Amino acid sequence: MAPQTRNPPIISVKELNTFYGSRQILNNIKLDVQRKEIMVIMGHSGSGKTTLFKHILGLQRPQSGSIKVLDNEITTMTRDELFNLRKKIGVAFQNGALFSSMSTIENVELPLKEHTRLDRNTIKIMARLKLELMNLGEHEDLMPAELSGGMLKRAGLARAVVMDPQLLFFDEPSAGLDPVTSAELDELILQLRDAMNMTIIVVTHELESAFKIADRITILDKGVQIMTGTKEEICQSQDTRVINMLQRRVNSDIVNADAYMEQLTRD
Repeated sequence: MAPQTRNPPIISVKELNTFYGSRQILNNIKLDVQRKEIMVIMGHSGSGKTTLFKHILGLQRPQSGSIKVLDNEITTMTRDELFNLRKKIGVAFQNGALFSSMSTIENVELPLKEHTRLDRNTIKIMARLKLELMNLGEHEDLMPAELSGGMLKRAGLARAVVMDPQLLFFDEPSAGLDPVTSAELDELILQLRDAMNMTIIVVTHELESAFKIADRITILDKGVQIMTGTKEEICQSQDTRVINMLQRRVNSDIVNADAYMEQLTRD
């Protein structure tokens, strides 16, 4: 039997290093994301997950390393090239990021108006289809101020997928939501992957959500990639930092008080 050929990853990050001044934020990150995979990136505040998120989107250039997205080396792309690439990528922000002066459906229509030459009726139909998918069909005329937190996130998600992107990035989908609404959003993410054949990257700190939706999980700590693996591999890890995260325990570093004060007062 001939060996099966493995499809190239839709995202490939190699030896990625980022510094803010003399402080290293990301240390030799290596990550491949396969097509139709849900990859969850986890880590406490300051772990570097948001910086990695920005790098993959081409919003920030690293000091060294390679980032390929949809077979494009984005670290060397021009602004115009990045602009065209991002048309194939959807981003759902933590708070929805809707324009307050536009109705819900106007927000969802916006990418189609900006990036396509479709007629008004077609744009309206496509936006309504995505709102129906998010169970927001009856609320298309509401303004963002009239939507609940969960509805804001779903409206932002509808806008992110209205152009049927190959890649979807979702920043903290469960943040600020009650458990029931959070679970509903998790189900919606799974449905999107299956119905639209999307590859989805989720940044979250919610363990329950991560273990429900993820095919694989990447854990960062202080800019270091502790591990990337399936949910089963994460649970079997013997790394103290992973165990502490799973058990919601604080990673306690012993700090010398005199040394700490000297560091704070150093010129």
